[in-house]
Amino acid sequence: MGDGPGDGPGGRTCRVLLVDDHALVRSGFRMILEVEPDLEVVGEAADGRAAVEAAAALAPDVVLMDVQMPVLDGVAATEQVVAAGTSRVVVLTTFDRDDHLFAALRAGASGFLLKNADPDDLVSAVRAVARGHALLSPEVTRRVVERFTAPSGAAYRPELLAELTHRERGVLRLVARGLSNAEVAAELVLGEATVKTHVSRVLLKLGVRDRVQAVVLAYESGLVRPGAGDDGGTRG
Repeated sequence: MGDGPGDGPGGRTCRVLLVDDHALVRSGFRMILEVEPDLEVVGEAADGRAAVEAAAALAPDVVLMDVQMPVLDGVAATEQVVAAGTSRVVVLTTFDRDDHLFAALRAGASGFLLKNADPDDLVSAVRAVARGHALLSPEVTRRVVERFTAPSGAAYRPELLAELTHRERGVLRLVARGLSNAEVAAELVLGEATVKTHVSRVLLKLGVRDRVQAVVLAYESGLVRPGAGDDGGTRG
């Protein structure tokens, strides 16, 4: 995740919008974030509709979005905020529930964090997402795999990957297994900078915002399936 101060987009201060229907929760998050010199809380909202309006008016870098809220829930609000294209969203919830997780990912969230996470994890999450990374832990990756590749009779769509080169497919396959850029580099015997370039090209060609969405697409396309070994093509 984030490494320290100055990790905002372009090295500038990261602007954050807090969205939760409990004022005490928002206050707690504000206290955690505003002691960091590179993070600034620019606004708060108590429901999803107000969140969408605040995001449009303030254009924060990151929105911390609660799931269960009045007027408009966090998943629907996330979808609207992401569609506007100005902010990235980290969805927060008290409950470690798969329906929240997958709904949030489908809506375009760049990450999913429990409210009882350590303060350092919250800070790191905001920095990471502001820099364009996604919060995709191995545990979340496993659950994405199980969700999107469970036997359901759904047809795979290999045409989704038609624009990718052989190497880019290999990189995406490893990313979908939950490997970091450094781990992908080691696996393919490449420089980490080269892997970052490949990942950036994969995201661009697939038309997705981040690694979370790329992983979902990798499984939906059939590039990677659970319980099966790699089908080759990651080297060379």
